[in-house]
Amino acid sequence: MQKDVMQKGEYSVPLKNLVEHLHLENCTPDVSIDEIKITQTDVNRPALQLAGYFDYFDSNRIQMIGHVEHTYMQQKGMEHSLKMLERIMAGGDESPKPPCIIYCREIWIPEEVVELATKYKVPLLRTGKATSSFMAELIRWLNVELAPRCSVHGVLVDVFGVGVLIMGESGIGKSEVALELIHRGHRLVSDDVVEIKRVSDISLIGSAPNITRHFIELRGIGIIDAKALFGAESVKNEQEIDLVIKLEEFNKEQEYDRLGLEEQFIEFLGNEVVCHSIPIRPGRNIAIICESAAINHRQKKMGYNAALELYNRVTSNLAEKRG
Repeated sequence: MQKDVMQKGEYSVPLKNLVEHLHLENCTPDVSIDEIKITQTDVNRPALQLAGYFDYFDSNRIQMIGHVEHTYMQQKGMEHSLKMLERIMAGGDESPKPPCIIYCREIWIPEEVVELATKYKVPLLRTGKATSSFMAELIRWLNVELAPRCSVHGVLVDVFGVGVLIMGESGIGKSEVALELIHRGHRLVSDDVVEIKRVSDISLIGSAPNITRHFIELRGIGIIDAKALFGAESVKNEQEIDLVIKLEEFNKEQEYDRLGLEEQFIEFLGNEVVCHSIPIRPGRNIAIICESAAINHRQKKMGYNAALELYNRVTSNLAEKRG
């Protein structure tokens, strides 16, 4: 099994992106959200903190106030609630201030709480959605935006719904294969550099850097715009990576897999992806091979393995002859 050697990094997402994406209302207009970054994918409902228990409190997380927390604060009274909220908002050397506090169900926010948040510069945001459903959507979005990621040299194409990452040495013909696949009705995701995000233990999402999106470099011709030449149906912004095809120069001394009974894998960010090594020789139509590999991969996912079927037929035939 091969492993990628690209650098991984920690990422953050601007709070203003969250506000725009989830259509949140900013209830503290005097607090700027332009420079605030979110670094945690987890979200906290501060029920225990409102009761006064701050051990193991992770203040880096987004804090959410739902119906339960709001009702508890009403029962305890404004003085107690402001005291606990101040401890949440103030932060300190070991516990930084939370990036924001989100009120769900369009809960009314007392003016005293708004003044406290303005004092400590902690944005108060509000949504009309139910707390549980909003929290699920928020965590899903943060998991994608803050996913571990790396960049690899290759071409990513959507072939029959299968994300095929074509890799190989520079100049081996990856972009030309992508161009032929576009001509055959498939969709380009990225050429030259593919940014990969690990959104779960089984899913890798590939996309193109903003600056090179939809462009293809063809040696001898230059840069072409796939979207402008072939239409919007020929490109795609992101795609899950299901299969890797590595193009390499044909080597007579090397043995290549001719049956495919055992899968080979390559690793990105801890996730394994099926990988095929395809030798390049004159007369081989690599685009058709990529199509066939994608279809064969789908068949295996659906429970049919052609190599295993052939093996079983041969085994059965030998058993009959021996009998």
